[in-house]
Amino acid sequence: MSVLVLVARLALRDLRRRRAEALILLIALTATTTTLALGRTVGGAADRPWERTRAATAGPDAVATAERVADLAALAHAPGVAASAGPYAMVSVDDLRVRDIRVAAVVQGRDTAGGPVDRPRVTAGTWARRGGVVVERAFATALKVRPGDELTIAGRRLTVTGIAVTAGRVPYPSSTPGLVWATRADLRRLGRPVTSQVMPLRLANPAAAPAFAAAHRGVRTWQDMGSYATAELHLVDQALMTGTWALALLAVACVTVLVGGRLADQTRRVGLLKAVGATPRTVAAGLLAEYVVLAVAASAVGVIAGWAAAPLLARPSAGLIGGGRPGLTFGTVALVLAVAVVVTGAATVVPAVRGTRMSTVRALSGRARPPRRSARLIRLSARLPVPLLLGLRLAARRPRRAALALTSLAVTAAMVVAAIALHGDIARKDARTTGLMFVPGAENPVTRQVNQVVITMTLALLVLAAVNAVLIAWAGSIDARRPSALARALGATPRQVTAGLSAAQLFPAALAGALGIPLGLVVYAGARAAAGAPGGEAIPYAWLPAVIPGTIAAVALITALPARLAGRRPVAEALRAE
Repeated sequence: MSVLVLVARLALRDLRRRRAEALILLIALTATTTTLALGRTVGGAADRPWERTRAATAGPDAVATAERVADLAALAHAPGVAASAGPYAMVSVDDLRVRDIRVAAVVQGRDTAGGPVDRPRVTAGTWARRGGVVVERAFATALKVRPGDELTIAGRRLTVTGIAVTAGRVPYPSSTPGLVWATRADLRRLGRPVTSQVMPLRLANPAAAPAFAAAHRGVRTWQDMGSYATAELHLVDQALMTGTWALALLAVACVTVLVGGRLADQTRRVGLLKAVGATPRTVAAGLLAEYVVLAVAASAVGVIAGWAAAPLLARPSAGLIGGGRPGLTFGTVALVLAVAVVVTGAATVVPAVRGTRMSTVRALSGRARPPRRSARLIRLSARLPVPLLLGLRLAARRPRRAALALTSLAVTAAMVVAAIALHGDIARKDARTTGLMFVPGAENPVTRQVNQVVITMTLALLVLAAVNAVLIAWAGSIDARRPSALARALGATPRQVTAGLSAAQLFPAALAGALGIPLGLVVYAGARAAAGAPGGEAIPYAWLPAVIPGTIAAVALITALPARLAGRRPVAEALRAE
């Protein structure tokens, strides 16, 4: 029998025999791969709606704004300018009324939608005519108006003749107030002074727009407008990628605990394989193959799930022209597969190699692992109650596992703190959007999509952290079978042993809760800085100390069942050599 066939049979047999563990690992890896595929798909499609809108509306490369027409006359013939349109007069009003809504708006005087640059595309109805106006589509969506509806501007009743999109201005509400187009005659009839003049420009070299804007006052580039127009999709992408790294860390912890726990439970099998001629490399390859198969399966599921869920989060602003479902590239598939295999391999190699290097005699004899003794720890724990004494010594017996539990819980606590702070910040922002610049009750797409991602990522992290806590408690109970049985033989009750097994998880939980608070605030500050927005006013500082007891209580509740089952195992069975 060849080595490859042997490895394949061992891996498939283990998967069939350990279906629950395989399912847990598959879920952990799938959560990571789905988030990564979703982030890559959404991030890759973030700029496309803006690009489509620019192409469909002959979007300008730069927009110049000035108070007077004379200030723009020279700019139309400046070096690097290939074409221009307008100038178009703009009037600001604070009394646009629809039903019982009053909101501010800017009205642009424009008789036709045509022109060499900046041709708004009418998506419903027709262009403005006498007594009729066209409303920018995102603004119309917030106002809930459509062609045929009536609105009042500066006391004049006007009819909505059409809805249009443009790349000459950032869509509402990323740009406020909202935009309305009217004929020049109707603009004069409003009786309001002209606020400014705008002139769309096409440059000979669109990529040189930032340099052109730096050399001329009052010029805004298409790159700057595009970044604002697609801000919500980029925020979603950033949140997804941050969640991906956190989930990947938890997945590594999950795989490491599963491998280590299974090796502790299968030392006799490792010894039998080595006794019949299998090399340590063959045994390690069998373990690696089993988890690599799960990684490949999780990659396939994650890519499909991420691609299917992408349209739910990749919806652009109503003011942009959307496309079909975001595409799935070979690079995304390859990256997801590589991350899944690397995460699995990194978590599997070290414990697998360490376990297979155990001598054949020791593996077959099933000798208990000699504990690490520390005089300082013995003095510290000697006067503690029995559950705390057992818990502290069990935690010290496996410092790497305790560090793994600390890391996974600290990451989860940090993300929960960041999510709470970000949610409070969004709620505060929504509470402030009650002025004339924003339509009361209108849904902000940035708020909606970022909230969806934050809630989804938080739930996924909590579930995966709970799975990790259960797995660590399970692995700890396997490793502590003989010490726990010996403690019971010396007089400890099953309840005390159960409490000790649970307490072994509470020490890293307490430290993780304390570390999660500053780490979460750092994550929150980084997210706000990446979005270019100030933050910190809505952080619930008074509630942050509750993270520590909350983490401890959650871990105690989650690990109660595996600790109880391990604490009631018969003493004779646990002490008997395997």
